[in-house]
Amino acid sequence: QVQLVESGGGLVQAGGSLRLSCAASGRTFSSYAMGWFRQAPGKEREFVAAISWLTSPPYYADSVKGRFTIIRDNAKNTVYLQMNSLKPEDTGVYYCAAHPQARRIVVGTPDYWGQGTQVTVSS
Repeated sequence: QVQLVESGGGLVQAGGSLRLSCAASGRTFSSYAMGWFRQAPGKEREFVAAISWLTSPPYYADSVKGRFTIIRDNAKNTVYLQMNSLKPEDTGVYYCAAHPQARRIVVGTPDYWGQGTQVTVSS
């Protein structure tokens, strides 16, 4: 089992920044790919970003490329999502996810989910 706890959400004005954190516990964090999803009101959950436990480049949804950065700190068992130049359409509940393979996160089938953290971007 892997337990994931997100934090760092909040209310921010358009153009601002937020950094989300996801603390993992349980099985060996360094052998899991980690990712982020989001769900806006009335919409389906969508992939945002993923990072492998290998040295391969991270994956990003087209809508966040150049604005969001996913970073992992294996020493702290934590993955971060740095969100810059936020837009109102970035509003939603952001979920952390884990799976041994990054591509499984990219296609939306991770093994583990966090409980989510709310991000609201005002215009």
